[in-house]
Amino acid sequence: MKFLSEYRDAEVVNQYIEAIHGLVTRPWSIMEVCGGQTHSLVKNGILQLLPKEINMIHGPGCPVCVTPVDIIDKAVWLADQGVVICSFGDMLRVPGSKDSLLDAKARGADVRILYSPLEAVQIAAKHPERQVVFFAVGFETTAPANALSVLMAQKQGLANYSILASHVLVPPAIEAIMNDPESRVDAFLAAGHVCTIMGIYEYYPLVEKHRVPIVVTGFEPVDLLQGIYMTARQLEEGRAELENQYARMVREEGNPAAQDTIYQVFEVADRLWRGMEMIPMSGYKVKASLADYDAERKFDIQVSKPVENPECMAGEIMKGIKKPFDCPNFGNKCKPENPLGAPMVSSEGACAAYYHFSGMALQE
Repeated sequence: MKFLSEYRDAEVVNQYIEAIHGLVTRPWSIMEVCGGQTHSLVKNGILQLLPKEINMIHGPGCPVCVTPVDIIDKAVWLADQGVVICSFGDMLRVPGSKDSLLDAKARGADVRILYSPLEAVQIAAKHPERQVVFFAVGFETTAPANALSVLMAQKQGLANYSILASHVLVPPAIEAIMNDPESRVDAFLAAGHVCTIMGIYEYYPLVEKHRVPIVVTGFEPVDLLQGIYMTARQLEEGRAELENQYARMVREEGNPAAQDTIYQVFEVADRLWRGMEMIPMSGYKVKASLADYDAERKFDIQVSKPVENPECMAGEIMKGIKKPFDCPNFGNKCKPENPLGAPMVSSEGACAAYYHFSGMALQE
């Protein structure tokens, strides 16, 4: 297949649905790691079409959702100090301990929604009298562009640009889930866009160690159903292998040029995940040699110890222990316009997917 429409073909979708129904003989729990995959599954009604034996578990693959509270608090603090905070739109409504960036903007802070970190570099160049910080959130997918913004600012000699980095990595998250005693995951659908950048070699040790199938998939209905079929076939046959459904985009080695850009700016470090505690070597931090472009080093940020909202069960949802409908606040106290936690805010959050595509938004 060559065209996007072919990956949405209803006839092909039905063929895979029938094949999956004819294949499975016992219950299996499969976690899709990426929030984009979750939204596609919910939006296209795939969860209702799968056999009852297939339980899709929604994982922590929403970078906005796993951004820890203290980083949100730091961004809000910087905004309140007069720093120009630039971010993607999803981050504005994510609640910190007390406020969100949208709250800071409402009281007069200069918070700007951008589509690229390179725009933030341009703002810094046009306004040398202002400190400009880009809130660099994401998985490996967005790391190259965020790293490139630092390299561009360095090349232009911009002393007023830095990033507040909260990058997280997928393979350590899978490792943490498999080590969690509450985990009930039999197999994983890995995120195709992450593997497009990083390749797939990091997943071989996970398959070998935990004897768990991992299938790299895309995001269209046919991608996901083919990935689920490949995963279910492995489980039914008692195999545990790494397979690449998204071969039209993902290569074994990934994108070496993008990886080189990442490693010029970032190094791997321990990272706190919202709702999942600290995961060793699971994120990127700015190298010490580029400390002038690291907002956490550059500014004397003063925030109190973060406090999670006790009414939000985001951690259990992102670890796949519970689903959005299991939350008593879902759709009443917690809505996109007034969220208790990040999964209801982000375009990749599981709660937002269930809310928007279950018909709840239309009932209001």
